[in-house]
Amino acid sequence: MSRSPTVSDRAEEWIHRFIDDLATHEDLNPKTLRDYASDLRHFAVWVETGWNNYQEEEQVFHPSEITTPTLIRYREYMQTVRSFKPATINRRLITIKRYFEWAVKRGVVPLNPAQPVKLVAAEKTSPRQMTDQEEAVLVAAVQRHGTIRERTIILLMLHTGLRTMEVCDLRCRDVVLGKRSGRLMVRSGKRNKQREVPLNVTIRTALEEYLATQDTQGDDYLFRSEKTGGRLGERALRHLIQKYMRLAGLEGLSAHDLRHRFGYVMAERTPLHRLAQIMGHDSLDTTMIYVQATRSDLQAEVEKIAWQ
Repeated sequence: MSRSPTVSDRAEEWIHRFIDDLATHEDLNPKTLRDYASDLRHFAVWVETGWNNYQEEEQVFHPSEITTPTLIRYREYMQTVRSFKPATINRRLITIKRYFEWAVKRGVVPLNPAQPVKLVAAEKTSPRQMTDQEEAVLVAAVQRHGTIRERTIILLMLHTGLRTMEVCDLRCRDVVLGKRSGRLMVRSGKRNKQREVPLNVTIRTALEEYLATQDTQGDDYLFRSEKTGGRLGERALRHLIQKYMRLAGLEGLSAHDLRHRFGYVMAERTPLHRLAQIMGHDSLDTTMIYVQATRSDLQAEVEKIAWQ
């Protein structure tokens, strides 16, 4: 790990103790450990600089010297002086919180000064919304260039809002099709929560046509990997979506934007509590992103009162 030129040897030692302990007892990747060390060095430099600005005798970092007001001032410094984004501030605060949890556990400090320190609230913004025209050109691209399997996948994501993992985990027995109704049993939602997702006539028709071409049994995956014949991987699914995004000339959109497209369209005509159930949201706060104005919406509103 590279050392900051302004952090003291004593501070570096306390950081290394923490990092070495994590490396020994927890399964963390090297990048995570480097990020933890970098965050702690940034904090230690700030602490030692503040302590030594008006002191004749040099003071060096020690966990036991850190108090809750010190941490609150550091949070304010990151907000007002450095103008860091909330995500950056919160990442560093979380690192510090984890550091002092370790320090308490190891008996270095008696109490955790970071526990009362709150993270910075970040304003929630709505995700990018795919337009009617963008959806139309995407569907046209896959109808023109894709296989029946690829067309069915994209239509399924647009008309059910399933996550990529949920699409990949679907099995044939999870699809129930009737003349006037249909449903999917999603068995691999977040936190392993199961839910039923209703199917409209568009996707029922597409699934019927697709299944008629497949030699599959109930427990087989609905969409199999063309390479292995087993489960379609999420990476392969995202690559497939990106292929047709490029063919359609669409930029800045991903596989997850098909889920967002479903959410936006449904939110225009569906009560939020029902939409949350369909999409597998634990909280209505998550579903609310589909009715909140985007930055461009808000910009358009204030432009209405402009003088020129």
